[in-house]
Amino acid sequence: QVQLVESGGGLSQAGGSLRLSCAASGSTFNAEAIGWHRQAPGKQRELVATISSGGMTNYIDSVKGRFTISRDNARNTVYLQMNSLEPEDTAVYYCNTFFPGTRFPRYWGQGTQVTVSS
Repeated sequence: QVQLVESGGGLSQAGGSLRLSCAASGSTFNAEAIGWHRQAPGKQRELVATISSGGMTNYIDSVKGRFTISRDNARNTVYLQMNSLEPEDTAVYYCNTFFPGTRFPRYWGQGTQVTVSS
């Protein structure tokens, strides 16, 4: 079983930056793809970015060029660097693992709040 703990959320003005961290426990972390989802009030949770065990990344269009997902396997940590933040990025951000070979989330962290003011 993998346990995930997010940190790094907070308040930012539009145009600012935040870096989220997802610290994982469990011996399988290095072999796991990791995703970052977000959920804004009244909206469905959406997948924002993913990184494979080999470091391949994918992003939704609205964050391409602004967000960067990366991983440090030695620290069992995945990061989401968020630049040029917009009020529309306001949400609770969650990291997750996936069922092997699928895009179905398996384990979730507790989430961290990101609020961007205009």
